[in-house]
Amino acid sequence: MSDTPPPASARDLLRQRDYVLFWVSRSLGSLGVQIQSVAMGWQVYDLSRQQHLSINQASFNVSLIGLITFTPLFFLALPAGMSADRYDRRRIMQFCYFTELSPSAILSAAELFHFASVPLLLGVAVIFGASRAFFAPALTALGPMLVPRELLPRAIAWNSLAGQFASIAGPAAAGVLIALSPAAAFEGAFGLYLAALIGISQIRGQTRPQAQPGSRLTLVKEGLAYVWSNRIVFGAISLDLAAVILGGATALLPAFARDVLKIGPEGFGLLRSAPAAGAALVALYLSARPIRSAAGLKMFIGVATYALATVVFGVSRTLWLSVGALAMLGAADMMSVFVRQTLVQLVTPDPMRGRVAAVSTLFVSASNELGEFRGGLVARFLGPVNAVVYGGLGALIVTGVWARLFPALRTADRLA
Repeated sequence: MSDTPPPASARDLLRQRDYVLFWVSRSLGSLGVQIQSVAMGWQVYDLSRQQHLSINQASFNVSLIGLITFTPLFFLALPAGMSADRYDRRRIMQFCYFTELSPSAILSAAELFHFASVPLLLGVAVIFGASRAFFAPALTALGPMLVPRELLPRAIAWNSLAGQFASIAGPAAAGVLIALSPAAAFEGAFGLYLAALIGISQIRGQTRPQAQPGSRLTLVKEGLAYVWSNRIVFGAISLDLAAVILGGATALLPAFARDVLKIGPEGFGLLRSAPAAGAALVALYLSARPIRSAAGLKMFIGVATYALATVVFGVSRTLWLSVGALAMLGAADMMSVFVRQTLVQLVTPDPMRGRVAAVSTLFVSASNELGEFRGGLVARFLGPVNAVVYGGLGALIVTGVWARLFPALRTADRLA
């Protein structure tokens, strides 16, 4: 008879009280982020068109949200990672949730009292970006502290499921709320941030990492050196950076909804929800049946599929083909994200998790925010359709190049 213990199950994960609180808080906070970001993108595009700017110019203005959100993160990510490895991670998250209440309150008041403008929306994005710079490393590093190591791959899948649920429900809810009043969308985000703050405050376990010797600068250098020297970690996060910078189409969805497909704010919410719907299905599957072999190869297949689906979306002029392409895009991205996050967190020791998470966040945010800016900049000269199609083709090329540059990542087998 074998003495090997049975594999950890979802029921074992649900017995971890602090993790459940963490998961609920993360879900509510992510939902608030989605509603707020969708409402901001729509408002910037709509205000720009009301000022009689062209479709290309309005698309470029929306892309500025990503660039401005990324700017404070670029300067703060490494100090934020050091903080997550030195200070109480739960308290950092509490502070960030409290800070995020301000942008939603300001934007709600701007709509209610009719002083909303593109410069105001872009200014609020700076506050939001600074808060997320500290939030993301603390969030990523806190989760593994709340579960036994054997439950970590399953917990990562559930974390991804929380994010994808928010990405489905958030844009759909935002589309309905925007149709009623943009102020309602920002008020909804405020309420969700408040609920997330209350939830994370109920965690009672150990959330402060073991104290690390050395100065703040030394800790930052150690984190950078670890990422650079570990080919699996560096290859995984740099692949995401390159592929999403080229293939990202989120900032251009308002242009597709209003002027290409002509489906209005409700249709815009549907487009924004579609990638998350596909991703959620994959995350749900992986939460029950985690990847057990050929993990690296499956990651590269996911990125290649993401790139091809981006091209299909760009050339589509039918709503349901566009929605299907976006859903496939999200499903493929979820596969690659799951492998990347699991590999990075499994090979990273806990005292280093905050700093590695900060570098990963910097790369991922660069891919998301700079990808939006890249799309808007190209759309400014070539139009939104060409920006999406050429970006998807570029992401496909990058996948092949990275598969050759990082053979250790391509041949990574078990997520254990």
